[in-house]
Amino acid sequence: MDKNNLEYATLAGGCFWCVESCFHMLKGVESVTSGYSGGHTDNPTYEEVCTGTTGHAEVVEIAFDPKIISFKQLLEVFWFLHNPTTLNRQGNDIGTQYRSAIFYHSEKQKQEAEESMKESEAKQEWNGKYVTEIVPFKKFWAAEAYHQGYYNANPTQPYCSAVVGPKIQKFKKHFGELGWLNEKVEQ
Repeated sequence: MDKNNLEYATLAGGCFWCVESCFHMLKGVESVTSGYSGGHTDNPTYEEVCTGTTGHAEVVEIAFDPKIISFKQLLEVFWFLHNPTTLNRQGNDIGTQYRSAIFYHSEKQKQEAEESMKESEAKQEWNGKYVTEIVPFKKFWAAEAYHQGYYNANPTQPYCSAVVGPKIQKFKKHFGELGWLNEKVEQ
């Protein structure tokens, strides 16, 4: 992997625990960091973000090698992993911090995000109109250390076993069949 030419994607698809592990399994992804973006408070804490008053969304910041995986491919995974038709909600997680959003880092990413959203919506991968925000990236704040790799460290935690685990299995089946997963990922 060419670490000198990494690009970044910042995506909000509901609870960051639900998407972080999946993005980490993809070929070409160097790192995935759970955190917060899109708000008006500096260095927010998880507790502050959960109140819904900081304006932040739970996001993952993905460092990736575009020679191995493209931003558009990351967006295919993004649409697969969450429901982009529910405003400020993913399943039982409700609040603006769980909104669907793409924080683009360049005009190219903005254009690709808009095209990708139209394509996914046209394919009716989800029932309903997409409410995903496509907004410029401003700042990323890493979440507290205990949120990083949360599912891998806590697979038997009730939320993880009931919500995150089944999502990961569905992801591994689909993207494993496409050959997008790192070889070290068990199918």
